[in-house]
Amino acid sequence: MSLPSSSPLAAFRDILVAVTEEGRGDEPETGLAYGLVLAAAAGAHLTVQSAARRLTMVGGAGLGFVNGLVADENRRLRSLAQALAERVAGDAATAGVICTTEAPALAYPDLVARITARSRLADLTVLDAEMREIDLDRDLIDGVLFGSGRPLIVVPAGRSACRAGRIVIAWDGSAQAARAANDALPFLRAAEAVEIVSVVGEKDWSASVAGAEFAPHLARHGVNVSVNVLPVVEDVAETLRTQVGLFRADMLVMGAYRHSRLQEWFLGGVTQSLLTRSPVPLFLAH
Repeated sequence: MSLPSSSPLAAFRDILVAVTEEGRGDEPETGLAYGLVLAAAAGAHLTVQSAARRLTMVGGAGLGFVNGLVADENRRLRSLAQALAERVAGDAATAGVICTTEAPALAYPDLVARITARSRLADLTVLDAEMREIDLDRDLIDGVLFGSGRPLIVVPAGRSACRAGRIVIAWDGSAQAARAANDALPFLRAAEAVEIVSVVGEKDWSASVAGAEFAPHLARHGVNVSVNVLPVVEDVAETLRTQVGLFRADMLVMGAYRHSRLQEWFLGGVTQSLLTRSPVPLFLAH
């Protein structure tokens, strides 16, 4: 994705990529590659938080052996996080991207708080998608999405190419959808084609702004936009996944809604479903 500095993507001056080192060996690093390519295309400064989750133990002297194992594991995770930061710095230098790296080792709540705070200093944060239905990384996604006031791109495994030539906007007329589309304008203006998709059948649209009414606003910003109204098939998330494939989209832009974790576990939700299984990177804002 090589674009001139006059590209609309140049609106992104600071990009943050965060990776939490868990030491499982199965963590994707798609977000790092995606963020690096995006920073190069935008001419942006890249900040990488390669964070190690510091394990803690609560116990007395009798647990000395266990505490020693925990200390050894913490050293291993810290070493992995630092090695990743050094590798990313080298890759950024090769790509001509100005890059700052940090490798903090923090207990998980402090780690989430730190990355959330750092994301407030960036135009855009990039995270890897969660790999399981219930994952601690979901807390990090929630923290950045709902606690930073900034947009977020969640990248599924295997989508590191950072293409955004064709984009679908999930439009339900809500404030969250409007915020997401506005924050995504640099991508929308640079795209070859953008489709506003409204899925009808699961909510009352009587008080909503129709996609056809929103399209002229995007067109005034130079966006090549069309509108598509679809009946819900199975559920909203599955309908969007299907349309993303039919449109050959490279990105899905959508507003994020926050529900209780318990409600999402048992009742699902469009945001939760797409975070778990999306065919393309998700551009999210709240």
